[in-house]
Amino acid sequence: MESGKNDRVKPKCYFTQATLPGFVDHRQPPTKKKPFSTALSQNFNHTLDVVLPEDAASRFRQVLAGGIGTLQYARVHMKLSEIVEGDFFAQYIKSGNILMLSEGRPGIDHIFSLFDGVLRLEVDKPTFERMGLEGKAMPSEGRKHVKARYAIEFNLRLPSMVRDHKGFERIVWAFKNVLNHSVTWLFCDLQSRTEGPSPLAAFQPLMRSVEPQIEQADRAVVPHFPATIESEDHVDATELLEWLSLVMSLSPRVRSEDAIDKYLSRYSVPELSSSPSDPDITQPVSTIVRFRWHGFIPPTHISTILLAALKASADDWFAMSATSFSGEAYTILKTGDRTLIWEYMN
Repeated sequence: MESGKNDRVKPKCYFTQATLPGFVDHRQPPTKKKPFSTALSQNFNHTLDVVLPEDAASRFRQVLAGGIGTLQYARVHMKLSEIVEGDFFAQYIKSGNILMLSEGRPGIDHIFSLFDGVLRLEVDKPTFERMGLEGKAMPSEGRKHVKARYAIEFNLRLPSMVRDHKGFERIVWAFKNVLNHSVTWLFCDLQSRTEGPSPLAAFQPLMRSVEPQIEQADRAVVPHFPATIESEDHVDATELLEWLSLVMSLSPRVRSEDAIDKYLSRYSVPELSSSPSDPDITQPVSTIVRFRWHGFIPPTHISTILLAALKASADDWFAMSATSFSGEAYTILKTGDRTLIWEYMN
């Protein structure tokens, strides 16, 4: 039906390839180059998957145990006005580095987020008009029956963000008189604190720890990974991404002994254009291990895990996939000295 073709925005998937540098300094990785920039591009993630062959997975466990601490985050109830006052504002925002995301459905509810000192508010039109703050209309992408929404952003680390400053007082007024209800937040402190009481303790946080869940797929069929994929070759890129998605979910469809009725599924592990033409050369079968983190995962933690996977995989392959609360996601496949990257954009 032509009349409804613009009612829903179709997500886009961008495919890129990159060559890894000959040497990666784990203390100062090239954050502006892929895949490192990709790992830092999503601010609020809820699931991270890493899959590796069994031998590389054993080394990966050792790297994780030796250099990566347990990720902790909290669930807390707070008002917006409580974020911009007292010790919380002074220690966590002005001099600290925290990550916060409120409850709410994207595009429907009011959603608030805090990243790198920038507080972002997504509200409906009536609320925006009552607040009296500067903001921008959010694009609706031509969708019908979608109420107008506005985004308001301000950097709370600016010198002007202090009491008795006119601009800051307007923000405080809006928080006390318009957006004055308590909401549930996910909170992550990106700086370790060992001295003094935590300002968060006054809000009775519910603490959570994120440990990887480790599972494996035995006798999984692995395709012959291409050294490169031509930019116009959408078939190979799509089939490889499909295989990675099934591996990430530990689907039995990728296992050599899979005997599902063809009436239910006709899937088979792809033979890519770069696969050997000799019919006697079969696709390798191996045990694949999946590490899954689920919680409130900052991009800095994902970047650290990416570096650990690079170290553990050596000349072998691994794949990583991260999904954000807004629905955006990416998948990274490393083979040899190259990475293939798929990015989903809403």
